[in-house]
Amino acid sequence: MIKIICVGKIKEKFYRDAILEYQKRLSKYTKLELIEVPDSSFSNPELNRQKEKEQILKHIKPKEYIITMEIEGKEYNSIGLARHIDQVFQSNSTITFIIGGSDGLDDEIKSMKSESISFSQLTFPHQLFRILLLEQIYRTYKINHNESYHK
Repeated sequence: MIKIICVGKIKEKFYRDAILEYQKRLSKYTKLELIEVPDSSFSNPELNRQKEKEQILKHIKPKEYIITMEIEGKEYNSIGLARHIDQVFQSNSTITFIIGGSDGLDDEIKSMKSESISFSQLTFPHQLFRILLLEQIYRTYKINHNESYHK
């Protein structure tokens, strides 16, 4: 099972449509749980991370393999990520990806991670990044099933 915990709601219809499309595509391969937790908008970034942490923790269960999405994380190419995810699933039934809010993730969440992954040194809008993550997870399944997919 793949679980994605995201801070913030998707407001734009075109983003929601893309997310629904990848959820549909992924349903052929795995159970997918997409969880949105409210973002905080205090003027204090530390307080935002603390409040968002409390919401994230409600959705994490013991024994989940936790991957935080962080700019400082390890970078993979698509084939490397596919191989890595396949390897992780050999000893874990659930992989949980966590996408933090605009102020990042609280240190307590970071300390719970099994690893962190980065897609780039670039900064992406959270709504768009959610789609990028879903697309790469879908691509991972296509690669691991030896199925063709647009390159």
